[in-house]
This record gives sequence, structure tokens and C-alpha cells, in this order.
Amino acid sequence: METLDVDKVIQEFEAMTKDAENVQRETLKKILEENRCAEYLQNLGLNGRTDPESFKACVPLVTHQDLEPYIQRIADGASSPILTGKPITTISLSSGTTQGKPKFVPFNDELMETTLQIYRTSYAFRNREFPFENGKALQFIYSSKQNKTKGGLIAGTATTNVFRNSQFKNVMKAMQSQCCSPDEVIFGPDFHQSLYCHLLCGLIFREEIQLVSSTFAHSIVFSFRTFEQVWEELCADIREGVLTSRITFPSVRSAMAKLLRPNPELADLIHKKCSGLSNWYGLIPELFPNVKYIYGIMTGSMEPYLKRLRHYAGDLPLLSADYGSSEGWIGANVNPSGPPESATYVLLPNIGYFEFIPLKEKVKEHVHGKVNDSFLSMEPKPVGLSEVQVGEEYEIIITTFAGLYRYRLGDVVKVTGFYNSTPELKFVCRRNLMLTINIDKNTEKDLQRAVEEAAKLNSETNLEVLDFSSHVDLSTDPGHYVIFWELSGDVGDEILKECCNCLDRSFVDAGYVSSRKVNAIGPLELRVVRRGTFRKILDHYVGLGTALSQFKTPRCVGPTNNKVFQILCENVAKSYFSTAF
Repeated sequence: METLDVDKVIQEFEAMTKDAENVQRETLKKILEENRCAEYLQNLGLNGRTDPESFKACVPLVTHQDLEPYIQRIADGASSPILTGKPITTISLSSGTTQGKPKFVPFNDELMETTLQIYRTSYAFRNREFPFENGKALQFIYSSKQNKTKGGLIAGTATTNVFRNSQFKNVMKAMQSQCCSPDEVIFGPDFHQSLYCHLLCGLIFREEIQLVSSTFAHSIVFSFRTFEQVWEELCADIREGVLTSRITFPSVRSAMAKLLRPNPELADLIHKKCSGLSNWYGLIPELFPNVKYIYGIMTGSMEPYLKRLRHYAGDLPLLSADYGSSEGWIGANVNPSGPPESATYVLLPNIGYFEFIPLKEKVKEHVHGKVNDSFLSMEPKPVGLSEVQVGEEYEIIITTFAGLYRYRLGDVVKVTGFYNSTPELKFVCRRNLMLTINIDKNTEKDLQRAVEEAAKLNSETNLEVLDFSSHVDLSTDPGHYVIFWELSGDVGDEILKECCNCLDRSFVDAGYVSSRKVNAIGPLELRVVRRGTFRKILDHYVGLGTALSQFKTPRCVGPTNNKVFQILCENVAKSYFSTAF
């Protein structure tokens, strides 16, 4: 396998982004021609037309709920072309953390190719600034179990479908980013055991590791928090050359036995380095001296983990990965050297057809995934990729090669500029994750800011908010916000009372403040949960089939997430009500 020609990848990207509007027309034409015999499109009266104007006139905007009956028929084994011309043989499962259960999404070869194109593009730009030699990557990647649907289709998480595809490994080789762990570890049936073995493989190949990565920042932080608990056991394995009895699966034990040899010098070195660290600061470069950077999705709901990730990373750069979802990809990060909080993504005009609904303040009207009919009728018409305005916010609409047409992804993005003639986007928030009781409208971003502000009050105690979530409690009159915190240690009641007041004051939405002042919304409640509570939530989702590397903590636990709400409530250690208003 030849090394990826990064100059060629960048040249092709430059040419495509200079002619983005025409590329979009051609991409839409290709999607519609390939799928013209699909039942869904035939019923909409396109009659073979492939121009954007006819497409928008005939094809309605849809949500996943609208397409669910079609996707279910595919999953149940219907042989006729329903959403795509060629048969769909694989189904992707979303993480399920937004709605409480995974969604079925079609996955095909074309979607796999767009995935690899995104990987190649962002790697080419990263490699200009952080060139790799021929080394290895410590990748905390996991495959959840692939099941069969009623109709015999393979069903697994989106990441599992990618990792199990033969092209994935070939592209990783071409990008000099081969995982240091054997396949038996990646595809192991128990993620706790796989995580332990990933760490052990990383230590065995510590001099060769040039990259530490996972799909999401949460997974990297989780991995090194685990390292804090098991490092001495890892050293013992390396010293003796014998794998701990905690690894029970024969295939994993056999694969690791081929890598493990008694190495007391390495064990002593790791023990010395870990013992010399102050509160684990700079752990990653100490363990892996040749790492160039740390890589994963770090925007949106991943931003709260960046403080701890920076602590582990020391002076190593954090690079945010690309922008996509289980439904499809959108853009690549081609400016990798900036801070991850300000990461932007250049939309690739040939991987799908994109439209944008102008939002301005109207994002606030979309609550808990429901839009009332009168609001929909007032909603502005979507605009094309070349018509978006810098500085404005939009809801993104995608049309993919895998059978999603004018699909509302539910993401809010801000246009920060143009790269040649294609938009550069910043992820803002999920549109349907909102706290609302009265006339208040608070997004995931508002929640995140409030938690960050209140967490500063813990800074003197060196304690951190390990994770958090929220809930709208309408069982009281008036209803009130509930914020769940898991802390790294014990904090006094007085500080937590002040944290609770600070949370309440930090929601600055005018509707919230005015409602609190007249008691139309009750005092905010801070519930501190026991250590390990969010680990139980993770275990719950992994039990449902979510891969650890695809897990996102649910930030707003709604009525569809009963089990998660139950886990949170059963583990409350302390509770405080705000006296801020």
C-alpha cells in the first residue's frame, strides 16, 4: 500500500471548492440518477428531472420520523428499491443518546467512500503542519456487536460499520496511522477489556506512537481516567510478560500473548514516570514521547472534556476531527492548528447535496424535537451552499447517496466564512436539545456555559465537574430546571449552594430571567450524584449496542430517556435549591 499523496488530495480539494456550486449541481444529479428507480423518489413526481429547482419543488423536507417506515421496510428485508437504486445491505445505528434509543440509518458503499474522502482530506491538511513518519497510532476505537435485522441486514453502530470495512484499514495504512492494537482488541466483545488492552498495546509500542485518537474527546479522557486506576497492573503485565486475569476472552488473550514479553526495564520506566507526575499533568507525552498531537471530535457536547484532556496532554496540540453524523458527513477540518473550541469545517461539495434553513432567532422556537405547524409555515425557505451569509446561523439539510433526501439533520451551524467558494461552518448546537418550561429557551450551549461558570467556584478546591446533565421537572408547580453534577471529590455545602445560585444566574435567556423573577419558573435544583453515576449511564448505552467510541453523554434527559433519568435519580447524594431570585 502506497503512502497517501497529500499534495494530490489538497489539489483536488482546492479545485472542487473553487467550483462548489457546479459541483453541488453535479452531485445532486448523480444522486438522483443513481436512485431514480427508488420508490420514494418515483412517488414524488420528479419524472427523471435532476435539477435543484425541480428537486426542491417536488421533494419535501423530512425528519428521521418521516423516513422511519421506509427504513424499517428495508431492515425487514423488502427486496424492491425503496430509498436507493441499489439494495441497502447494512444499517447504521446512531448512538441513541439524544432520543434515548438508537435510530436506524441506511449505510452503503457510497457513504463509506465519502467517509474515507473526509479522512484523507483532513489528514492531508494535518500532515502539512504535523508530518508523520512511519509510526503507529494509539486509537481508542471499539466495535460494538453487529446484529442482523429481521430481514437479514447487518446492523451496527456507524463507527463499527466503518471499522469493519476492509477499506478502512487500507486507508489507515496509507495515512501512516495504523492502530497499535490487534483486531481482536478492537473487535473484542467487552469494551472494558478492550480499553485495558489498548492501553497495554500503547505502552508496549510507546516509542512508535505518533498519534493518540478516538472518535470523541470523551473516549480519550475516559481512557486515561481508567489508566489512573490500572497503571500499576499494566506495569505488572509488562514486567512479567503475562496478561492480567481480568482479560477473559480467549481471542483477546491469544492476540495479546503474541505482543507481550517480559520487559522489567520498560515496567520500571513507566512506573517511574507515573510516580513522578503531579496529579497526572502531562501524562500522555510522558508515556508516549513521540506523539505529535491528540485527535478526536472536540466540539459541541465534547467541549466540557477539553479541560481534563489538556491536563493529560500537557503541551501537546489538541486537533478537532471532522464534522459528520451517523446519517452522513458534512465537512473537514482543514485548519487544524487552531484551538478546538474554535474549530471550523469546510463543507465538501461532492459528498452530498446541502441546503440551509436561515434561523436568526427562530432556532429558539424548535423545542424537544417538535415544531408546530404554524411555525413550519413561517419558516424561511432553505438556501443553497453559495447563498449563505457569513455570520448567520442555519439548520443544515442533507441529501446523501444512501437514501436520505432533504433530511433535517437537527444541527445548527454558523457560517464563519468561505474557503474558496464553499462555506466554512462552526457547529453551534443540536436544535432539539433544549430546556424550556414557559417562554424560556435554553440550548445545550447555554447549559454548557452555565456549568462552566458555576464550576469556577470549585477551582480553589482543585475539584472538577466530571460530567453533567439536565432535566426539566414539570412534576412541581411551577416547573424548574434540574442540573445533575458528578464531582471528582467532596465539596462543602456552602460552596455547592453558591454553585447552585451561580447556575441559576448563568442562564441569561430573557425568557428565563423574567419567568424566574415572577416565579413562573421555580428555583433551579442542583443534584450532586455519586462517583461512577455517569459510568453507569455509559454502561447502559453500551448494553444497548452503542460503541464506547460513539458514546455522547445525554445533556438533556427528556421523557423518552426514562432509564437514564432513573439512573441519575437513584444516585443522588445531595440536592440544593437556588436562592438567586
